[in-house]
Amino acid sequence: MNIVGKRYWYFGLSILVIIPGMIGLALWGLPLAIDFTGGSLLEMRFESGNPPQPAEIVAVYDEVGISDAQVQSAGTMDIVVRSKSIDDDQKAILLTVLEEQFNQPITVLRFDSVGPSIGIEAAERAGGAVGMAAIGILAFITYAFWGMPHAHRYGIAAIIAMLHDVAVVVGVEAFLGHFLGWEADSLFLTALLTVIGFSVHDTIVVFDRIRENRRSMRRVDFESLVNHSIIQTMARSINTQLTVMLTLLALLLFGGVTTRHFVIILMVGVFSGTYSSIFNASPILVVWENQEWRTWFKKRRVRAA
Repeated sequence: MNIVGKRYWYFGLSILVIIPGMIGLALWGLPLAIDFTGGSLLEMRFESGNPPQPAEIVAVYDEVGISDAQVQSAGTMDIVVRSKSIDDDQKAILLTVLEEQFNQPITVLRFDSVGPSIGIEAAERAGGAVGMAAIGILAFITYAFWGMPHAHRYGIAAIIAMLHDVAVVVGVEAFLGHFLGWEADSLFLTALLTVIGFSVHDTIVVFDRIRENRRSMRRVDFESLVNHSIIQTMARSINTQLTVMLTLLALLLFGGVTTRHFVIILMVGVFSGTYSSIFNASPILVVWENQEWRTWFKKRRVRAA
């Protein structure tokens, strides 16, 4: 298999996957949950088995003086309502009015309230966490491959592959938020950081095999050596991905509604991470080693002539 020889096909496939997500992100934005924007989330169950319509619940919220309420069904009898930040007293008044209005008992399954300043701070820390992870990965890989020629290239290639996975996950989240109403919350951030760790771990395995082969196969040109290293580690990467995907599939089927968003994001990220570690990260080293960008436009000029 000549994977490295077809590297530009794989780069093009990555671009075709990323561009729609970036367009969706630019058009619709990333739907942020109350963890990052501030507000309250009230999940309640109507015990009679006959929950009211979303418009009726919004009307009760307006009557109590809580505007901008958004209602989402979480099951047959469960209702999730997102609104501006409310305190315990307002929640008690709201539940009393709801029980009187619809003449049935209500059980509170979940109540989270985050202030606007805390939400902004959480969003800033989330961006900082991703940035610090990238810097830490670059420093660690550069140190680990210090004995290799151009050790910093391995760290930068791993960061580029990681950014590929982040772009794929964020693009998918933009589509899920627009069409399914899902929001990026703290679990989404957890899934994203997990994907980053998985992607870099898989990439380092391939890079480590390149390092070993470069010491024992000094007469082999770099492109052939990288391709040979990728093939040697491909079975390991695919087996690891299948093991993780089967576990996530079981969680998706039997884990319930509350973990569905988290699991789907992880599945997308794990698949993308395996792809980028095989078809993007190591071929980037070859492009850099050959300095192929110097001939990109020359080839076009020759063809035009």
